Amino acid sequence: MKITKFNQSNLLIETKGKRILIDPSNIEYKSEYVDEYWNNIDVILITHRHKDHCNIEVINKIIERDNVKIYTSNEVVKEYNLINANIVKENDVFYIDDIKVEVTKAVHGYLTYMRENKAEILENIGFIIDDGTTRLYTTSDTINFYNNYKCDVLCMPFNGNGLTLGIVDGVSFAKAINPKLVLPIHLQHPKSIMNPNLNELKNALQEEGLNYKILGFNETLEI
Repeated sequence: MKITKFNQSNLLIETKGKRILIDPSNIEYKSEYVDEYWNNIDVILITHRHKDHCNIEVINKIIERDNVKIYTSNEVVKEYNLINANIVKENDVFYIDDIKVEVTKAVHGYLTYMRENKAEILENIGFIIDDGTTRLYTTSDTINFYNNYKCDVLCMPFNGNGLTLGIVDGVSFAKAINPKLVLPIHLQHPKSIMNPNLNELKNALQEEGLNYKILGFNETLEI
């Protein structure tokens, strides 16, 4: 399995001849990304409707260009009128040929301004991609919740601010899952105050004995 990290929570997973794009973002997006990086896409997975996870203009370009399958929540489908998308929810399981995908629970945090701006997330999901050798779990923006999920690679936020897991609760969440590798994501918010202190994050992960790697833009890791 090859994992390439782009902006925010955007990942490209390549395994068993399939290219799976997760949460293409509008943050720091440039038009050439579609052709340079996000080409020949087989499947798009969208966790929730916020634009830093669902750049609908990019998604529509990929739909027009590639014979792509989309899996996402009903809320995303209704928000963006994704007519041919596959609607999935927590505990669903689907297959991309022989790649198993499990749909996980995710609980997006809430701040009062979100209701006023109609930004509250009512349907949120994560995904575990299992190619038979490696299990990769991308959590979406979520706060802590009890779960029995197991994976080899855990892709998760640590920025906190009431919206997602922070450093303390995030490390606790990761420790309970105990993956072989933690990949911090959701690190590119335009407001620096919304991003975690990376030195504090690294120290906290190290203190708990968690193996981690912070990938740069367009950096690839092969598992």
